[in-house]
Amino acid sequence: MIALGTGKDEDGKDIEFTVKVGDKVLISKYGGTDVKIDGEECLILNEMDILGIIEG
Repeated sequence: MIALGTGKDEDGKDIEFTVKVGDKVLISKYGGTDVKIDGEECLILNEMDILGIIEG
């Protein structure tokens, strides 16, 4: 995990993420969206696409 945005609940209130920058995570096979930023391949995910945290 190299960066985190902000999370919101259904009422628009901020929520804290379970993952932190630097965590290594397992993701679902088809989860996320591939994008290229400054020539680097990146994957944008929703927290629900993360299956588990390997280490932090």
